Amino acid sequence: MVELGYTLSSEEHGPMDLVNHATRAEEVGFDFASISDHFHPWVSQQGNAPYVWSALGGVAAATDDIDVGVGVTCPIIRYHPALLAQATATVADMFEDSGQQFYFGVGTGENLNEHVTGQGWPSHNVRLDMLEEAVSAIRKLWTGEMVNHYGDHYTVENAKLFTLPDENPPICVSAYGDQTASHAADFGDGFWSVGPQDVVEKYEQEGGDGPKFSQLTVCYADSEDEAVETAYEWWPNSLLPGQLAAELAIPDFFEQACQMVEKEDVREADSIVTDPDPQAHVESIQEFIDAGYDHVYVHQIGPDQEKLFDLYEDEILPEFQ
Repeated sequence: MVELGYTLSSEEHGPMDLVNHATRAEEVGFDFASISDHFHPWVSQQGNAPYVWSALGGVAAATDDIDVGVGVTCPIIRYHPALLAQATATVADMFEDSGQQFYFGVGTGENLNEHVTGQGWPSHNVRLDMLEEAVSAIRKLWTGEMVNHYGDHYTVENAKLFTLPDENPPICVSAYGDQTASHAADFGDGFWSVGPQDVVEKYEQEGGDGPKFSQLTVCYADSEDEAVETAYEWWPNSLLPGQLAAELAIPDFFEQACQMVEKEDVREADSIVTDPDPQAHVESIQEFIDAGYDHVYVHQIGPDQEKLFDLYEDEILPEFQ
């Protein structure tokens, strides 16, 4: 059975707004929420990038039933794996106290967020190797034992975590190509993506059997013209081609690249639902289910989140319950 979630878009909303959105998502009836982990927004118009682990503490305190995941964190450059092991263990313990599940999504990241510590931006194959080692180090620390790890990329010395959940959170690995999907099946507990990526089939073929997450991006407004205008203003980055999202370093560069995006591109894009007809949302979610995803979460572009909450409470969530 599919679980439907809501995106806590940390690029567009401040920390207390994110907490309030999580409580509304719970009230409306969403099964889970996914929060993004960014140091910068994609473009300056989005205007935010709060520290995700502080925001998650607020969400844990404010909610009672909704499951929560971070989708996704890059645990290889901006964060040392030992620090993330402590952060995730603490957050998982907070959610576990009220019976909520925490999911830890990880990926190879974007230059936009990771270059800020001045350690450079390795090739994808190197980052994938770093990711696998980082996950291994985190799992060692989650045992609660004293850990010494001397790897190719990371060193952990005399480290022991004292605050731990009773059960470790699933580590869901993000993938957009067959190579990474194979690795996700090898060392991950689940799969994470954006859009109905067909690489989920590769994940399953390679033996991956954990939860499979993916994000549906929408802009719901009174008219399609209004939705297209809002999506064009607030989220043009989703229409950039190829590897630009992983390689561009600062919001200014994304804004320059987004000059190639036209409003009609937004209207015609398969990656953003701007049709106000509720059936368009139902059909898009079903497309994800048909592709093999069992956790589908919805990102509403722009400031007006309440409009989406009303639509999904009245029209969409009942279709899948």
